[in-house]
Amino acid sequence: MNDAQFPWVILVPRVSNISELYHLDQVQRQLLETESIYLSKVLMNVYSGDKLNVAALGNVVSQLHIHHVVRFERDAVWPAPVWGKLAAIPLSEEDVIEHKGKLLELINPKW
Repeated sequence: MNDAQFPWVILVPRVSNISELYHLDQVQRQLLETESIYLSKVLMNVYSGDKLNVAALGNVVSQLHIHHVVRFERDAVWPAPVWGKLAAIPLSEEDVIEHKGKLLELINPKW
């Protein structure tokens, strides 16, 4: 998610036209859980957050997707949820490259 206020990654299963976890079969759900937990660990190790918010809302974009948002007690909306509180502040192109590089370096060798 392109918001400089929060390290935020959206995990999307590679299954078309699904909107709910129960639409996945058992193997797909297990893979999604494994990937989500791995991503969660990577995010918290890289960003040293105080809390990780993981949620599947889908009210605006119906395709099943899981938000992983690193939270800090010092962030602008702590302890409230991030949704609908602040306008996003886009990352610079350099910051996008830096964040993607950090995460992909840790994720790609595993998947």
